[in-house]
Amino acid sequence: MLRSLLRCNASTRVVPRAHPLVTRTIAQPRPAPIHLQPSFNSIRSYSNKIEGARAQTSSAAGALNWKTLTVFTATGAGLVYYFREEKKRVDAARAEEARKARENISYGKPKIGGPFSLIDQNGVRTTNEDFKGRYMLIYFGFTNCPDICPEELDKMAQVVDSVTAHPEIGNVITPIFITCDPLRDTVAEVKDYVKEFHKDLIGLTGSMEEIGKVAKAYRVYFSKPPKVAPGEDYLVDHSIFFYLMSPTGEFVDCYGKDHEAEHVSKSVQDYILEYIQKGGQLSKAPPTRQSS
Repeated sequence: MLRSLLRCNASTRVVPRAHPLVTRTIAQPRPAPIHLQPSFNSIRSYSNKIEGARAQTSSAAGALNWKTLTVFTATGAGLVYYFREEKKRVDAARAEEARKARENISYGKPKIGGPFSLIDQNGVRTTNEDFKGRYMLIYFGFTNCPDICPEELDKMAQVVDSVTAHPEIGNVITPIFITCDPLRDTVAEVKDYVKEFHKDLIGLTGSMEEIGKVAKAYRVYFSKPPKVAPGEDYLVDHSIFFYLMSPTGEFVDCYGKDHEAEHVSKSVQDYILEYIQKGGQLSKAPPTRQSS
């Protein structure tokens, strides 16, 4: 009986229901992955768009390159033309300046030289006309000069020998010494002095007025002490230059103490050769002067 009762209770057990507020979670199945398969037409259309874009870019780049190249070429050609014309202009201007300098008509060129009439070491009246057709190399000094004048006259002798030895030139230049101390440099003093330097060296002296006039024409400065007792020794302050004068008596160039004999020789030779090449006539005969 007891067993029957237990069975009955078991069969009549109440199963509790879920509360209405409790929701039941139900697992949802995952959706299957979708695999997109692009069609051939879509791929070809996309490819065509890419190729078209590339073609447009290439075309634009090509046009840009040609334009750039054209601009660079035109600019380069213009610069080349400009520099060529500018070089021609500069060369022409330099040639004109050189021509004017050679013809002694350049602006600003000092007017140096002029006619003179002095007495040479043999007592002969000598003028600038006696040296027409020959170059003159003129130096101003005085016979009592202790060192500078002898050094410069030695240099002058070297220049004359070098120029004369040139095979295309010969004996076409006359070295001339003009005293700037005429009170002491008599004809006899000048004769003894110039023979120590070169056999062709001509020494010139004269009155104070004559020497002053020549010095002014050649822009030579000279000065002696203002108060000198008779027989007292003194030095003369003077300019130290060689003056190269043309066969027509015009100024060509001057050379200072700092110019070496080699430099002066080369410069004088160049002037003479240029004169010869231009058809200039030179006299190789020594200058002739009449006795006073």
